[in-house]
Amino acid sequence: MHDVQAARGTSLNVAPRTGRVSTVVLVAAFVVVLDQLVKWFMVEYREGREPLTIVGDFLKISVIRNPGAAFGLGGGVTVVFSFIALVVAFVVIRQARTMTSTGWAVALGALLGGALGNLVDRLLREPAFGRGAVVDYVDVRYFSVFNLADAALTLSAISIAILALRGVPMTAPGPQDRPAADEAPTGDGPYSGL
Repeated sequence: MHDVQAARGTSLNVAPRTGRVSTVVLVAAFVVVLDQLVKWFMVEYREGREPLTIVGDFLKISVIRNPGAAFGLGGGVTVVFSFIALVVAFVVIRQARTMTSTGWAVALGALLGGALGNLVDRLLREPAFGRGAVVDYVDVRYFSVFNLADAALTLSAISIAILALRGVPMTAPGPQDRPAADEAPTGDGPYSGL
């Protein structure tokens, strides 16, 4: 085993770059399943009824059908949002194959889960395949009516912004980015003073 790695030119003390596909998929699956279960419950037991007051007039449970994007935006272009959700899914899974950061994997998993949660509605709910109305139910006064998938998308966007601002890389540096094990640092390089 050591001879094979040495023959390939791989340092034995460098951890292999492993993707975080399983983390992304598990987080996304959790968001989609929970989103769809809550939507099923809301349609089954709350749709067509008076809003349920949670916090005075500020927060209510009000089931509506939204043909647009998150928070009721873009009602006339539902097919476009379906296509965008598919593109997001493809890009996130592709990126996850080389990702080594758990934080990025969770954030992108939530992004994927939110996109797919609402995509399920657009594909399978009335009025037609690809143009279905999304079930929204969290009614915040002076803001909007949204669902768990929308919340996951929003929290994901905030997490991605924080990770980017903090400079957290998606992937660990590869062997080509590290100094070779047999190279001694010089006095004027980035490793001087170590």
